[in-house]
Amino acid sequence: MIKDVRKSVGLTQKQFSALFEIPIDVVKSWDSGRRKPPEWAEKLIIEKLNSIKETTSQ
Repeated sequence: MIKDVRKSVGLTQKQFSALFEIPIDVVKSWDSGRRKPPEWAEKLIIEKLNSIKETTSQ
């Protein structure tokens, strides 16, 4: 889910990692499905990504 929203915003894994200060290896494991973020964190990240998406599309 985060991967889809991240891509729709146009962020690479590296950019996403830097923006949220999440280690790149964690981002890669989320994208591949090997790991899942906590549900509360996923909701907050998606909310922030959607906010970024709205700001950039205006």
